[in-house]
Amino acid sequence: MEKKPTRIKTLLTPGEVARRTGVAVSALHFYESKGLIRSQRNAGNQRRYKRDVLRYVAIIKIAQRLGIPLATIGESLGVVPEGHTLGQKDWKRLTTQWRQELDKRIHSMEALRDQLDGCIGCGCMSLRDCPLRNPGDKLGEEGTGARLLEDE
Repeated sequence: MEKKPTRIKTLLTPGEVARRTGVAVSALHFYESKGLIRSQRNAGNQRRYKRDVLRYVAIIKIAQRLGIPLATIGESLGVVPEGHTLGQKDWKRLTTQWRQELDKRIHSMEALRDQLDGCIGCGCMSLRDCPLRNPGDKLGEEGTGARLLEDE
């Protein structure tokens, strides 16, 4: 018995993409609304995705797992020409950008952890003197009222 060659589908339904990527159809629609992925419409006005969307969704999920904000993911993917399949060079460019962001966050988290060690059990509750909430009372120099408590 002769085997028929398998025909590769060029366009995938949202359900097929959801099954293959492990994300909900609603997440695909959300990613599309944010410009992270693209679809086209068939004659019945139903969404269809090119196969390269599978790689885009995988990259989005990896970036999200690393804590990269969707806006940053969108900026990074926004420079990729439409219809371009992401390759190794593209991945290297993306990870180089994201590595810098991650390194900054790691440094910030390590500094916070190190400050926390000296603060446990002090019970100070002083926003003026607390090295975690208001190091060096820098917020007091900016005047009264609420202030952003993250270092730039």
